[in-house]
Amino acid sequence: MLVVVAVLTIAGCGSDSGSDSGAGERPPAKAAEPVILSSDGTTFNPARIYKEAVPGVVSVRSIFNGRSAGPFGPQAAGGSGFVLNDGGEIVTNAHVISNGDGDDRVAASQVYVEFDDGNVLPAEVVGFDPFADVGLLQVDPAEADLVPVGLADSDKVVVGQPIAVIGSPFGQNQSLSTGVVSQTGRSVMSLTDFQIEGAIQTDASINPGNSGGPLLNTDGQVIGVNSQIATGGNGSGNVGIGFAIPSSTVKDVVGQIKDDGTVEHAYLGVSGATVTPEIGDALNLGVESGVLVQEVTADGPADDAGIKGGDTPVTVGSQQVMAGGDVITAINGDEISSMDEVITLINEAEVGDVIEVTTDRGGETNEFEVKLGLRPDNADGSGSSEAPPQDSQQLPPGFGQ
Repeated sequence: MLVVVAVLTIAGCGSDSGSDSGAGERPPAKAAEPVILSSDGTTFNPARIYKEAVPGVVSVRSIFNGRSAGPFGPQAAGGSGFVLNDGGEIVTNAHVISNGDGDDRVAASQVYVEFDDGNVLPAEVVGFDPFADVGLLQVDPAEADLVPVGLADSDKVVVGQPIAVIGSPFGQNQSLSTGVVSQTGRSVMSLTDFQIEGAIQTDASINPGNSGGPLLNTDGQVIGVNSQIATGGNGSGNVGIGFAIPSSTVKDVVGQIKDDGTVEHAYLGVSGATVTPEIGDALNLGVESGVLVQEVTADGPADDAGIKGGDTPVTVGSQQVMAGGDVITAINGDEISSMDEVITLINEAEVGDVIEVTTDRGGETNEFEVKLGLRPDNADGSGSSEAPPQDSQQLPPGFGQ
């Protein structure tokens, strides 16, 4: 079997050197005939989408002083964002407006946003979530002609639907690219040891500087926030595989930031491997599906409840797993067939929720009541973590929940 390993890179931390500020007037977009995509009359008009949405898309410039500064002075990063509402709130990526590792990740000392009309305003960092790579900025609404870009329901996104991307790749402000949704429900790395679930994959051209900008549907509404690209390992730029944080996640994170200034994520404290027929047969598990618990974080919620992790490394085909642990077969009475399902259920829960985890241990069924904790920065349960590098290989699905 030939396995191709892609390398993920954060799409929007390019420096400002040599980039065009993009200030000044731009010629208005010309009217264009829509492209007919199907016999049912579905249309996709990138020119119209651009004309209506671009006033609400901004370029973001962040300056980092102090601990985040380099040997030659402050560091700068560039990205994109979009206006969320008339109150001056702007959504972008956390990695565009923050820097550092684990608990030491700090907001940029200065942030500026540039609008399509060339107006540049200072922005306050309201908050950011490194687990979801979402950040929220605030500008003075009296200082700009704000044109909000609405959020759509990302749960309704389907593979093959056309999309448009507006952002500032390599500092080229208000650039448009188009493509389709290549897949949904992807798992990609966050700024911590944990994964971001439900990411939208697209073949639209996304490059450094696009991070934080909108992934738009045919109605010009945001279905995702562009975050990462696959580079094939050479770091050269877009190769047709980009990822966006779904708008459903954005809504939840922004809501928590606005309410509390911080974001909390529930935590079970296990890593696991989806039980395949090959794994089930090789280890004589006696179950057709479920999640084989690989590790249990010491003193974490699952450990406190009595769930057992693996203790013996075994190679099954090309995959190494830890045998001897519990097999999670259900949560709250719902059957579990993959680690992705476990991650989704935990992501949808709240800190302090009590869940019922059903496991199989050597043919014996056990029920555990687990009180979910607060997700730590590090998957091993410690309070601090070195964030993955911007060029990092994607972890196997399910590690770190």
